[in-house]
Amino acid sequence: MTENTSNLKPIETLDCVGLYCPVPVIQTSEHMNSIEPGEILEVLADDPAAEEDIKRYAKRTGHEIVKFEKKEDHIRFLIKKSK
Repeated sequence: MTENTSNLKPIETLDCVGLYCPVPVIQTSEHMNSIEPGEILEVLADDPAAEEDIKRYAKRTGHEIVKFEKKEDHIRFLIKKSK
């Protein structure tokens, strides 16, 4: 996470709140396939497993998590698609 995150604008928001493993990571993968390299997907989830699953998915696929936040009732990822 090396970029200035204040000016990052997601192309799309994926709301996975209320969904449980493995659905958030599957939907994240599907949505990442539908955006262009360099674009950012925002993912919202409340499944505790989503944090590790999505971080592992991004590392495995080469996408970059440019921002990660834990809120009171959910977690938020900004994922930049690699080439």
